[in-house]
Amino acid sequence: MRLDLAYDGTEFSGWARQPSRRTVCGVLEDTMSMVLREDVSLTVAGRTDAGVHATGQVAHVDLPSSVDVPALPKRLARALPTDVRVFSARVVPAAFDARFSALRRHYEYRVTDAAFGAHPLRRLDTLAWPRALDVAAMNAAAELLLGEHDFCAFCKRREGATTIRELQRLSLSRGDDGVITAFVSADAFCHSMVRSLIGALLAVGEGRKGVEWPGSLLSLHGRASGVTVAPAHGLSLVRVDFPGDGELGARAEATRRVRTLS
Repeated sequence: MRLDLAYDGTEFSGWARQPSRRTVCGVLEDTMSMVLREDVSLTVAGRTDAGVHATGQVAHVDLPSSVDVPALPKRLARALPTDVRVFSARVVPAAFDARFSALRRHYEYRVTDAAFGAHPLRRLDTLAWPRALDVAAMNAAAELLLGEHDFCAFCKRREGATTIRELQRLSLSRGDDGVITAFVSADAFCHSMVRSLIGALLAVGEGRKGVEWPGSLLSLHGRASGVTVAPAHGLSLVRVDFPGDGELGARAEATRRVRTLS
């Protein structure tokens, strides 16, 4: 069964279960297990960090055929806390894997350089930046990061995990309200990658670093000490793309292979 869900990450210590901490996975699994009277184990498309939000998260779970799937969101709405919602639930092919079948993930990062800071109603999902930002310079720097690279300079390494990723979109625009939104898409992201990319672009936007600086870090063989990880609350996972049903298994198999640069 596929679940489409959203959450306000402010009071969560990220997605993954952690002892003695409130996490999205922990709250969802415990609530679903109580409602369904079945042990529930979720697999998620993107394991968000503490404080990161989601408006388009996807997870899957294996459940008995006796479960009334269409009725599940309403049943969960009565039991879940208000900072996490399951919008829809539907049966999918057995080959569907929320993590490995995904084609790409889409994130947005909101930041404002307004003198008054973030709007009170958006303060929990918008970073207030104290200095003026040059969006054109940030976009010029972003273009140099696109494509398939080893992003180890922008990632926290995990044992046995590759840091090779294909960054498919990284662009910024300033809205009519003055808020700058960064649109970030890739086939997958390594730990802290999006927030590190944003941190590097913020340094360019305020003039501390040149346009070429973020791209030059791709030649490093380890994490760049000069990159500041942007605060979590400005980041939201907004969408996950999947292939057609007939291609789910092949996509999952390809994703599981350890990648090397061509």
